[in-house]
Amino acid sequence: MASGSRFSVIVQSMILALAISPDIASAQGTPRSTRSPSTPQPAVPPATDDPAIARTEKLFPTGDRATSVILLERTAPVEVRRGQSFNYEITLTNLTRGDLGEVTLTELLPKSFKVETINPEPTRREGDTAIWRYEGFPGGGRTVIRVLGSTDHPDELTWCATVTFGTKLCATTKTVEPKLVLTKTAPAEVLVCDTIPIKLVVTNSGTGTVQGVRVTDNLPRDWQGSDGKNTVAFEAGALRPGESREFSFQARSASTGNFVNEATASALGGFTAKASTETVVRQPVLAVSKTGPEVRFIGRPAEYRLTVSNTGDTAARDTMLVDTVSGVGEFLRASDNGQYANGKVTWALGTLAPGASKSVDVAFVGRKAGIIRDDAVATAYCASARASATTQVQGVAAILLEVVDVADPIEVGAAETYIITVVNQGTAEDRNIRITCTLPPEEEYISADGPTRFKAEGKTVTFDPLPSLAPKAKAVYRVVVKGTKVEDARFKTQLTSDMLSTPVEETESTHIY
Repeated sequence: MASGSRFSVIVQSMILALAISPDIASAQGTPRSTRSPSTPQPAVPPATDDPAIARTEKLFPTGDRATSVILLERTAPVEVRRGQSFNYEITLTNLTRGDLGEVTLTELLPKSFKVETINPEPTRREGDTAIWRYEGFPGGGRTVIRVLGSTDHPDELTWCATVTFGTKLCATTKTVEPKLVLTKTAPAEVLVCDTIPIKLVVTNSGTGTVQGVRVTDNLPRDWQGSDGKNTVAFEAGALRPGESREFSFQARSASTGNFVNEATASALGGFTAKASTETVVRQPVLAVSKTGPEVRFIGRPAEYRLTVSNTGDTAARDTMLVDTVSGVGEFLRASDNGQYANGKVTWALGTLAPGASKSVDVAFVGRKAGIIRDDAVATAYCASARASATTQVQGVAAILLEVVDVADPIEVGAAETYIITVVNQGTAEDRNIRITCTLPPEEEYISADGPTRFKAEGKTVTFDPLPSLAPKAKAVYRVVVKGTKVEDARFKTQLTSDMLSTPVEETESTHIY
């Protein structure tokens, strides 16, 4: 049926004068007595097969129920009594599944029929004409109109109903406006060794579905995602109105500084949205300095001062200092509650603010010649530093010279033996030890003996240098003389070595009588 076409149908029924109860037909809703009757209800089967009730119907437009659009039915008593109230019904049914528009039902009432009630009230009534107008009549809808009245005339009553309707085909296109919104969260400040958690949320805050949503985050310089790449991308697919997708990932920065990180959301149709965060990447930077002696003699303490400084731009948390001694060093003491165990001294320095420093002292001793090696390592969260120092431990030679005359006193012409003993009482060997003996005028040389070769010339006996004399070792020399004159004679011995800056002299007195 063409859209906008209009049709009409007139149904007539003969009424015989027989009194029938006014509640013959069941109600199907009560339309308002206003401009438009109530919405038609779904169709139900016809009411009764009572022989006292006459039922007529009209199918339109074809007369075939399978192809018709409107079914108009009327049920009324076959006969009624003069002056007694009776009712009749008009039923209008939309046989299609589609909505009809502008349906109008017009009932022409007999002039001799006195109307008592009409339910539902017509949209408009003009004399003997009642009109019901429906702006929309749904597919499968049905409405029943009940009229109650009477007549005082013995004539037949004739009703005529006219239906006009039009068809309407409507389609609705919804105007939508999708809108992408991207939000991004990241910490405002991190350390360079921290992971940086980043969260992206893309939302369609508009009124239609948006397709092919993709979120891309191009990371700043020196940043990388967990896969080592500088770009992170996520597929969000389609987003309905009000729908969101959330994505999270971790990044790292290889350098310090202030970084602005911008992400972009895009979708089919040219929709885009951007969001950015600003993150400051900081780092504590530790420095360790260590001062101590370069040389110490065996048994003398070697004292060191260690200073840990934070030259970075953020606090160095949980700072620890560990000083490891090796070589010939032995632990003596430590300041500031330094704890020694297994060759290591440990200090807990706590938190060092930017620009702050902390100094501690430690002492070691070398019990033998060698090297004291001292390695200090400072660590904190996200920072470390080290420093080393060495001290040469040396021994010192301490030479003792003793000269003893064995027979003192002696007679003129008798022999006297001088025993010369050289002892190294120090902690280091001495080298090139030379002994020179000088006889007094009252004595004559007889013989000599020692660890090296010697030479006697006149009143002088000279021994060749002794190459070395170890700590606690000794060397013994002997010189034998004869007394030639009564006197308190003086025998002189001189010692030189590489460790002695000036000669050592020893004089032994012998009484000759």
